Amino acid sequence: MSIEATLIAPDQLATLQAAEPVVIIDTRDADTFAAGHIPGAVNLREVFTFLATSTPEGLQALKATFADALGKAGLSGAETAVFYEDAMNSGYGQSCRGYYLLTWLGYPKIKVLNGGFSAWKAAGLPVSTEAATPTPATFPELPMSDVMLTQADVQAALGTDTVLLDVRDVDEWIGDSSSPYGKDFAPRKGRLPGAKWIEWYRFMKPSAQGPVFKTPDEVKAECATAGIAPDDTVYLYCFKGARASNSFLALKQAGFSDVRMYFGSWNEWSRDDSLPIETGLPVAKSSKPASLALAA
Repeated sequence: MSIEATLIAPDQLATLQAAEPVVIIDTRDADTFAAGHIPGAVNLREVFTFLATSTPEGLQALKATFADALGKAGLSGAETAVFYEDAMNSGYGQSCRGYYLLTWLGYPKIKVLNGGFSAWKAAGLPVSTEAATPTPATFPELPMSDVMLTQADVQAALGTDTVLLDVRDVDEWIGDSSSPYGKDFAPRKGRLPGAKWIEWYRFMKPSAQGPVFKTPDEVKAECATAGIAPDDTVYLYCFKGARASNSFLALKQAGFSDVRMYFGSWNEWSRDDSLPIETGLPVAKSSKPASLALAA
């Protein structure tokens, strides 16, 4: 499946459901899911909430947790997995986190509903309050994709040509807050040394059905404003891998060839005092030449 085909519009999803085996995964909280969801969807909130570290033990726990949960949701390798959230700008990229995790696990058929549940409703498609009963499957053991970065990988990239791309909210980038969960949720505020910054929702735009992803050319233009080219090696991070998953999908569908993500992100990095960070307000150096003293 080409990366361009990862994003699916509501009417395309309705057609796909009727044509082939599909497992639709709702990443919202249980109460919101119960109030109305896409017919047949399975609720799996852990796609958004599960915290992971990049130690071997942490990554093994991440793999085991989601191989089990996604198998119980009905994924055997034959079905297309479709993730959705409420709206692309309000769920911190949670549906894209599912896309990233399945990409890492090597799953062959993955899609994200562009525009989320809001777009589904805006298209006049049916909504259900009936809980689905998935047929459990054995999640396949597949060759894993090289998209996951460890803390050591990021350390090794400091001071190199590798682009460290911070996609967190502005208050986190300038060191005013440590996380979306409160200013002091994590022990340190700041950013990775030398990181560039594009706020994650800049990869989306308004539409009649709510926010949707920008086109590949528009994503490239956003990256160009930060001096990032499609052939750069890009290491993404946010707080726990959700917003960076949104950006991962945006960059991959725009043709960026070498994109990986530090899933442990600021939640992990900030808790190790031995790791370097930049603090305070980022300040650009003036491009104006130093003023020359007038000759006497």
